[in-house]
Amino acid sequence: MLRFLTSGESHGEALSVILEGIPAGMTLSEDYIAEQMARRQRGYGRGGRMQIEKDFAHILSGVRHGKTLGGPIGMFIENKDWVNWTQQMSVAPVEEPAKVITRIRPGHADLAGTMKYGQDDVRNVLERSSARESAARVAAGAIARKFLEEMGIALHSHSISIGGVWAKPIAPEQIDWEQVEQSQVRVADPAIEAAMIKRIDQAKEAGDTMGGIVEVIATGVPIGLGSFIQWDRKIDARIAFALMSMNAVKAVSIGDGWEGSNLPGSEFQDVIEPVTDPAHPWQRRTNRSGGTEGGMTNGMPVVARFAVKPIATLAKPLPSVDLITGEKVQAHFERSDVCQVPPAGVIGETMVGLVLAEAFLEKFGGDHIEETRRNYLAYQKTVGPRNRARVEESPRKPTAAR
Repeated sequence: MLRFLTSGESHGEALSVILEGIPAGMTLSEDYIAEQMARRQRGYGRGGRMQIEKDFAHILSGVRHGKTLGGPIGMFIENKDWVNWTQQMSVAPVEEPAKVITRIRPGHADLAGTMKYGQDDVRNVLERSSARESAARVAAGAIARKFLEEMGIALHSHSISIGGVWAKPIAPEQIDWEQVEQSQVRVADPAIEAAMIKRIDQAKEAGDTMGGIVEVIATGVPIGLGSFIQWDRKIDARIAFALMSMNAVKAVSIGDGWEGSNLPGSEFQDVIEPVTDPAHPWQRRTNRSGGTEGGMTNGMPVVARFAVKPIATLAKPLPSVDLITGEKVQAHFERSDVCQVPPAGVIGETMVGLVLAEAFLEKFGGDHIEETRRNYLAYQKTVGPRNRARVEESPRKPTAAR
C-alpha cells in the first residue's frame, strides 16, 4: 500500500512527511522534488508568504546514493517564516502568553475546529488547517509522480475558470503545456490569462477573493486500475476523495460529469472503436467519462475537474462573532492569498498522482522498480481482443467435463 502522513503547522518550525510503499531501485533526487514544490509556489494572486518561503524538501530516509531503498521516505521542509513566530509557536510554555485569536472567519475551520477540539484560541486550529500543509503533500506527490513517469504516465493541469472568466474548451492533446507552465494563472491562451489576471486584481482592490475550476489530466494510464468489486476500491471514488481533501475544494467531476448529466445516454457514452492497431486497442471516439468506467480506468486519459471556492480569509473581513463572547465582530484577517486556483492545479496533480500510483502498485506490485515494470509489461501483452490474448497463451490440455 502506498500511503503518506504529513505533520506541522503553518508557522511552526517545519513541515514533515513520510511516504511509504515506493519500490526500491527508483532514481530520486531532492532537486526533482524541488521542481514540483516550486511549481506550487507560483501563480498570480498569491500572498506575501510565497516571497518568504523557498520550499525545499530535505530527504531524511529511504534513499541512498540516489536510489530508493523500499522503506519509508522521510522529508523535512523548513518554514523560513518561523523565525518571526518562535514565541507564538513555541513548543515549550512561554512566560508571556501569545495574543489570543477569538474572531471567527466564516468559511474556514475556525468555528467547527474550536468546538470539536475544545479550544479557546483560533490559532490552535488555523495553524494546522492552513493550506500551508499542501507543501508537504506536493513533496510526497513528487515522488509518486516520478514513479508514474517510470511507467509512462504523465500528469498535467490547467485552469478552466477564475472568478467567472472561462477558458475556451480544448481537447487535452491540443493543449500547449509549456505555455500553461509559463502562464501566471495556468492557461494556454494569453487573452484569457489577461482577463483572469484583471479579475484577480479587481478582487484584490475590493479586499475580496476569487475561486475557480481546475482540470487535471493523466495520460498513459493503463486499463484496469481500481475495481468494481467494492465501493472503496473504485478509482473515480478514490480520486474524488483525494481532491475533496484539498483546502477549499467543494466539487469534483470526473470527465464531463457536470455537463454530461444534461445529455441523453446516446450522446454521452464513449463509443469504442474497432481494433485496427493491436498495440493500441480499445480507442474511443470521445472521453466524456474521463478515462474511467465501472470504477476502473479504461485506457483513455484520466480527467478530473474540481471547483475551488474563494478563500475564506478576506482583507475586507466579513461580519462574524467572537468565539468567547458570542458578540458581533469583524472576522479575523490572517495573511492570505487572493486567489489560489493556479497552485491548486499543482496540488490537484499531486493528489491524482498519489491515487494512481497507489492503484498501479496494487495491481502490479513489486518490491523493486524493475519487478513492477516486468509485471506491467507482461500485463500489457494480455490487454486486447480476447481471442488474441488466448492465442498468445501457452497451449493447455482441455479439462474433462464434470
